[in-house]
Amino acid sequence: MSDKRKAYEEKFDAQLEEGKAQIALLKARANKATAETKIEYFKTIEALQHGQETAKVKLRELKSAGDDAWEELKTGAEKTWDDVKSALHSAAAKLK
Repeated sequence: MSDKRKAYEEKFDAQLEEGKAQIALLKARANKATAETKIEYFKTIEALQHGQETAKVKLRELKSAGDDAWEELKTGAEKTWDDVKSALHSAAAKLK
């Protein structure tokens, strides 16, 4: 495995952990909300968790891919993570 590939996978791992922490913060905020608002918050959080799981699957695929397929899978993983990151930022702004 190349150093570049290893560094990329480690970065992706770190981003997933950061996303997990952000979701935990959103859950804490949601728990302080009114009952009516909690429902909306938790729907948003559930969608974020689903996106996070999808990104984890992509990372596992990346880690197990051969060098030839790795570059192609990397593009899909980046797109998935960009979508999750965008949703996290949007949810954080909405749930303030």
